[in-house]
Amino acid sequence: MSQQHDFAASLREWRKRKGHSQLELAGRADISQRHLSFLELGRAAPSRDMVIRLAAALEVPLRQQNALLVAAGFAPVWRQTDLAAPELAQIRHALDFILAQQEPFPAVVVDRHWNLLLANAGAVRLVEFLVGPLEPGAPVNLADALVAPGVLRPYLTNWAQVAGYFIRSVEADAASDGTTATAQLLERLLAYDGVAAALAAPPAGFASGPVLPMLFRKGDVGLQLFTTIATLGTPQDVTLQELRIESFFPMDDATARLFRDWSEASGIEAPRS
Repeated sequence: MSQQHDFAASLREWRKRKGHSQLELAGRADISQRHLSFLELGRAAPSRDMVIRLAAALEVPLRQQNALLVAAGFAPVWRQTDLAAPELAQIRHALDFILAQQEPFPAVVVDRHWNLLLANAGAVRLVEFLVGPLEPGAPVNLADALVAPGVLRPYLTNWAQVAGYFIRSVEADAASDGTTATAQLLERLLAYDGVAAALAAPPAGFASGPVLPMLFRKGDVGLQLFTTIATLGTPQDVTLQELRIESFFPMDDATARLFRDWSEASGIEAPRS
């Protein structure tokens, strides 16, 4: 009975988080509102297929779908595989291909909480230019690197705007996935000096361009970049669903030339389009 109530509470929480009424969710899941009401009250026990159907209707991430299954008394159905595992070799090849094609410009692969998993040479050159050589094998969290006072912030001239935009995206993640880990990441970012002031600052005015750039400056060198974020289209593994591929592109010719010069100086030739 306690598992039934655990599932019932989790189901109600997810429905409210997604902003659906019982009638709306029942329609999306193709069940009766009465049945959904009984499930939310713990008066009916769901089958495994019903848990998965409701989770899909609510667009619950795979990790949280497993949690809903466990709450209902079932074993998880979605695997979480290490990216280096042999069964993900073709996915890893695809990610390596994407990173290589982005040369000489930076590209990285991160997990749900912005822990760095893979980076191309362009990304390494950018970071080493700004903050110096990285310690081999040391874990890197790009969220902390962006928001914390002593890493990228001193070189990002529009840090307040970029950090504010980024933290709002983490807030959206925390509201969407409902995990303790994402909530803790958000709490950690909000605790850094200067973040509250950056979030409270009034908007700078009308946008001067189509995207918000990242404006880096170190000495006499200025870099103007914008980013894109891609995900895998049809993941059926927790690890793969949570991957993000962030690619950085120059916003002016001077930035593009500098990255090409760095690439040529390092002896790494960028792929030809």
